[in-house]
Amino acid sequence: MDLRSPKLHKILDAWIEEDLGDGDLTRFVLNNRNASAHWIAKEDGTFCGGDLIKLIFKKIDPQVDIQLLIQDGQKFIKDQRLLELKGPSASLVAGERVTLNVAMHLSGIATSTALLVTKLSGSNIQLADTRKTTPGIRIFEKYAFRCGGGINHRLGLDDAAMLKENHIEWSNGIRESIKILKQILPWTKKIIVEAETPAQAKEAVEAGADGVLLDEMTIQTIEKLVPELRQLSQSSKAKYVSQNIVIEVSGINPNNLSDYISTGIDLISTSAPITKSKWIDFSMRFH
Repeated sequence: MDLRSPKLHKILDAWIEEDLGDGDLTRFVLNNRNASAHWIAKEDGTFCGGDLIKLIFKKIDPQVDIQLLIQDGQKFIKDQRLLELKGPSASLVAGERVTLNVAMHLSGIATSTALLVTKLSGSNIQLADTRKTTPGIRIFEKYAFRCGGGINHRLGLDDAAMLKENHIEWSNGIRESIKILKQILPWTKKIIVEAETPAQAKEAVEAGADGVLLDEMTIQTIEKLVPELRQLSQSSKAKYVSQNIVIEVSGINPNNLSDYISTGIDLISTSAPITKSKWIDFSMRFH
């Protein structure tokens, strides 16, 4: 997440405008003086959003000073103090809701991700996210996923070519589709095939896919199929076939992640931390 990105700044400006509108009406009753505040965690979790909080407050008022007591990706416990703020009282009140909303949402994703990553501890399997994100804030939700220890899948359709069920159905098949893509795409762009059967997975490897996603297959099928895909990849003499195929699994119950540790796969992709996580509760205390 590049804090210098014009796109990112436009999003933050829109958040501030949404909440402040023409200005906080309660500012008229506040004494024109500096004040102090701090954030408290009301439950355990993994933190995310510190740099965004600082940037939002600075946009509202450059006079606001923020001291982060925790960094993104670090764990916290209930009643732990997370950050301290000083600045004009009206500015602290103006930035309170926007920053809390952002940090609680992103920390919820980071916390949920971290709990799932723990289930894969001791293995070489990485947890990846999906494109199931809230429209308009994908870059932030995917950043939160990384803060929880996961890795990002495609940020968008232009990141990699992923042939899914509809592409396979509406084209001339896996082999022909990969052939066309290899003629058109830059070499830096990867080709991934979502396979619903072992036959599709094998065809994808033989046709030169960089990655194969095994969708909703049983553990027994995956355990048998993975060595076969590795062998196809490594033994092929064709220059277009990847010698180090990336094997991914999706469509599984997140609670059963540890069952896949011995299958030999590289990735497990899940939307759960982004689509099903709850917000972590923070409170801003003034003094």
